[in-house]
Amino acid sequence: MWAAAPLLLLFLLFLLFLPRLWRRGAVRLEPAGRAVLITGCDSGFGHLLALRLHRLGFTVFAGCLSPGGEGARRLQREADCTGTGRLRVLRLDVTRARDVLAAKELVLSHLPERGFWGLVNNAGISTFGETGWLSMEKYEKFADVNLLGSIRTTLAFLPLLRKYKGRIVFMSSIIAYFSLGNGIYSMTKAAIEKFCDALRLEMKKFGVQVCIIQPGNYARSTKIQPPVSAEEIWNELSEEEKAVYNKEYVQERANFFNSILNEGSANGSEVVDAMVDALTSPAPKARYMVAKLKEKALVFVCALFPTIVMDSVLSYALSK
Repeated sequence: MWAAAPLLLLFLLFLLFLPRLWRRGAVRLEPAGRAVLITGCDSGFGHLLALRLHRLGFTVFAGCLSPGGEGARRLQREADCTGTGRLRVLRLDVTRARDVLAAKELVLSHLPERGFWGLVNNAGISTFGETGWLSMEKYEKFADVNLLGSIRTTLAFLPLLRKYKGRIVFMSSIIAYFSLGNGIYSMTKAAIEKFCDALRLEMKKFGVQVCIIQPGNYARSTKIQPPVSAEEIWNELSEEEKAVYNKEYVQERANFFNSILNEGSANGSEVVDAMVDALTSPAPKARYMVAKLKEKALVFVCALFPTIVMDSVLSYALSK
């Protein structure tokens, strides 16, 4: 048994590096004549991705919550500079079934010759607050946008994706593995991860590939999480919560979370690079973790060590 161990190790290493060798030698996708729908393009990663894919030659359907807003207008202006007409901005609130169906009808009526290639579920919202500080209505809203919104668009476009053997890309986060004051966001991202795990296996038989993007702290690259106001948090607390926590504690937590936001990377193109690879690589990864080394180390500890170890690490961080 032990004599076979080196051979087994070599075989496992071969399996580990085989996808990389395949990715290097294979021909990348030709974007021309292929359509991609992206949600959440008003700002952040969705906005950057829409412009990048448009420059690469894709036909882009950019879903915006506010198609008349500054972000959507800027996106259309920047795309119109090329004069190709391959980028369309459309209203898309992922919590509204009629918006999703209208988006599908628009895509169907303007499909390029090679059909529908990709769906990027990027739309999302975030907030800060300990569990008892947030209302049930807020939990429902976050679940509807971050989780059910992605499922809603995926179900609508699955027939097209199966037909053209396309790609589905989901925006997750390393926060799916742990939480530091934004458990409501972590909850939705962890659920997205499990939904993708099931979907990825089920879609293999149709030639549809499912990829998850897991950014680290890119708070300064997006508008998903504005700075936290301790005064606003306090004013929204119930009387029961105010009896447990004082203003000083809320201020300390807000300062801690704002310091994390300030440390976030402003280079959103790193995440967009991963999204583009997921859509164009002949052998895309199931997961793309785009994070700093210390963030990856935190995920490693969370995934492999007993829960008590991770709780100790996070408790120490929160105490500071």
